[in-house]
Formats: sequence, C-alpha cells, structure tokens
Amino acid sequence: MLLDELFKDMHDQLGNPPLFIADFRPITHVMCIICNHEVAEQISKSSKLFQYSTPKSPTIRWFQDLFGANSILVAENEEWKGLRKQFNPGFSHKHLMSLMPCILDKTQLFLERLDRFCTTGEEFSFDDLCTNLTFDIIGAVTMDTNMGAQLGEEKQGELVRVYRELGYSYRPNNGRWKILLSFQRRALGRRLDRLIKAIITEKFEEGFNPEKSSRSVLALGLAEHPKLTSEILSQTCDQLKTFLFAGHDTTSIVLQWSFYQLSRTPRVLRLVCLELDEVFGTDSSPSVVRAKILERGEELLQKLTYTSAVIKEILRLFPPAATARSSPANTGMVVQLPNGEELNLDGTILYVCHNIIQRDKTVYGDDSNEFVPERWLGANNAPIPPSAWRPFERGPRNCIGQELANIEALVILACAVRRYDWEKVGLGAFKCDDSGAPIMKANGQYDVHSELYSTLEITAKPVDGSKMRVKFATAA
Repeated sequence: MLLDELFKDMHDQLGNPPLFIADFRPITHVMCIICNHEVAEQISKSSKLFQYSTPKSPTIRWFQDLFGANSILVAENEEWKGLRKQFNPGFSHKHLMSLMPCILDKTQLFLERLDRFCTTGEEFSFDDLCTNLTFDIIGAVTMDTNMGAQLGEEKQGELVRVYRELGYSYRPNNGRWKILLSFQRRALGRRLDRLIKAIITEKFEEGFNPEKSSRSVLALGLAEHPKLTSEILSQTCDQLKTFLFAGHDTTSIVLQWSFYQLSRTPRVLRLVCLELDEVFGTDSSPSVVRAKILERGEELLQKLTYTSAVIKEILRLFPPAATARSSPANTGMVVQLPNGEELNLDGTILYVCHNIIQRDKTVYGDDSNEFVPERWLGANNAPIPPSAWRPFERGPRNCIGQELANIEALVILACAVRRYDWEKVGLGAFKCDDSGAPIMKANGQYDVHSELYSTLEITAKPVDGSKMRVKFATAA
C-alpha cells in the first residue's frame, strides 16, 4: 500500500483540510501533509526566506547511494543554482529534438520486442519492457552510451546490472536482510561510481577530438571545464546517477499507465488513433511514423494536442512521486491557508502529496478520480489552476528532465498505439460477458475484476509489474 493512500484516508477522515500534521516520532520526523495546491505553491516558489524555494527534506539522504551525495536533488542554494545552469542546455527542447534519431532507434528495439510477444502470445512484464526502453534512452541522451538494456539480461552491460541490483535493494520485501542492506547499497554504489566515472573520463577525452565530439547532456555539461578534476568527476558522476534514475523511471511509469488506460477506455483510444491518423496519415507502420518524425518531428508532435492531454491526465491520476521539503526549527516558515489563516510550519517535514492535490474535487469536480483527458482541452467550465497539476513539481526546482519525458512519451505512443491491442493479466483484467466481450461501465471504461493499483518502489509503480499480453491491432 502506498503511504499516500494512508494519508488520503486520514485526509478524508479529518474532513479534507488543506494540510494536517502526522507525528511519527520516534520512528521518523513530524510531517505536515500538504493537501491543497495553493499551500503547495507557497512551499515550492521562491520567497524572501528561501531564495530557491523551501529546502529539500533530509529524508532524501536515504537514497544517497542511488543519487550520490552531490546530486542536484540534494544540493541547495548557490550550489544547486550552479548545477542547474550547468546541465540546463542538455535538457533544452531544441537540443532534445536534435536527439530524435537516437530516441527512435531505441523505440524500434522496443517495438521489435512487442512484435515477438504478439507472435508468441505469452504473458510478460510490461514494466520490464518500458524500463529497459527508457533506460536505454536516458543512457544515450545523457552519456551518449549504448546501455544495451533491451538486449536481455545475458547481454546487458555491467552498468545496467549494477544499477538494477541497487534499485532492487530499495524495494520492500526484497528478500534481503535489512541489517545488511546499507552495506550492500554502499558497495553497489561504489561499483556504479567506478563505471560511470570511467565513461565520464572517456567522454571528456573525446571532447578534444572533433571526429568523436558528443552532443550528450554530459558533453554539454563538461564543455566549460578545461580540466577534469576529481571534484568535477565526482560531482558529474552524481548528476548522471540522478538523471539515470529520474530519467527512466518517470517515463516508464507514464507508458505503463497510458497503454493500460487506453486499452480500458475505448472512447479515448479511438480519439488518440484519429488524431494520429490525421497527423501522421493512416499508415501506422513504424517505418512510416519514424520517417515523418525525422522529417518534421517538432511540427508534428506539437499537433498531438489530444495525445498530450492523455499524458497529462495520466500524470495527474498516477503521479510517480510526491515531494518532501523541510522547514528547520526557528526559521519562520509561515504559509497562508485558503481561509486566510496563517500557520507556522517550522520543524516539520513538508510532504506535498500529489495524489491528494491532483484529485481534489474542488478543483477537478466530481469526476476527479476518472480518466478524462478532455479536462485539459477546456472541457470543464472552470479553468484548472496551474498549481493543481504538479507531477514534475513547480517553482525554481521543477524537474530538469520534464521536457525529455514528454517528448519520449509522445514519440513512443505515436509509434505504438495504433499497432497493438493490449490485454491486462491478473490485477486490472477486464470482466467479460458470456460471449467473451468486455463489460462497459457507465463512465465509458471496461469493468475489471480487481482494480490495478500502485505500490512504492522508491516511486509509485503498478503493483504487479504491469503483466500483459499483446497482439497486433486489427488495423495495424
């Protein structure tokens, strides 16, 4: 069960307050659960007290072996500002669009894997496929390195295997003795550092060779450094570890929920397919879509307004993570509640709960728990406040990689939506009538035997690894 579900139950029982205090001492810190978008905005924006928004929670250090001690996620103030400035060029829209051939190459491997599953009809973990795909993409985009994540466990490189093992150690019930976990993580973290530092050193040296110069995030980040000192090497390594994690995990989760929700909601699937037909033409073969994206990618992706609304709605309903900030004692951190009352939050962990904020009925209406992409196209009478949608967080410390995540999701959906039909296995499987046809509910979605839900694996993922079967769509 997600911690957010516990907080949601507490929030409901308390009468839906804009925030509430949860005292978990002595197990952990006192937490203030932020449930209102207006309060959340005060925490994430710049202020006289905190120039670059409220400081990150010290609890993020629990993941230090995964992110690194010098990660942009934990850096504060001028150190954070310098890192953001250094790596911003690598995540700019213009630069990411120049990497479209690489994204399409990795997507082609993904489609080939799906084609094989169409042929065999076997059950598979869609989580594994999506994670391997997005790990390949982020490795290529950030380091200009072929991770080989989609080649199968036997052919995957050491970096992929070490990273997987390190990530697995953070899963609940991973079968390991908790007393040994910290030692195992530290050892795996050191192995990962050695592998990434070797890549950094190689790419830095290649930067002096015009024939091998790279346009990766790493290359752009190192462009201003004439010498690769040990300090720069360690700091850059930690940023790459951060980008590897955040850059593959979020997009993988978006893809899993997107394909599942589309398969469950034929009305929305039909509208996405119609939009893709209009933008790319009715020939949905991967080679045709690929050629058109390479020729006019930016123009065509901008026309996918309904598909973009689907992605935005998925991120609203199934945010990969929340954000935790902190207000140290005696700093004078005060927020104003919607009723005008002011409240001092010093000495608490400030947990901005996206699952509550992004399903707030006062903002999204009575259908706040429903999958309705049209709400992002002006279907609702009242406009949705920008602060009520925050899967990438807001303010100065919003996610540096959100543009990449959006581009990836659009490209992969454009290539795959019309090509396959999906069947969920286990949790989330559709109920069928006596003829074998799925049973439609009043809200336009197929009924299920049991709802698919998320579990916490550092981020919130579908609990069963998104077990699926797939076949070629009739019109593919």
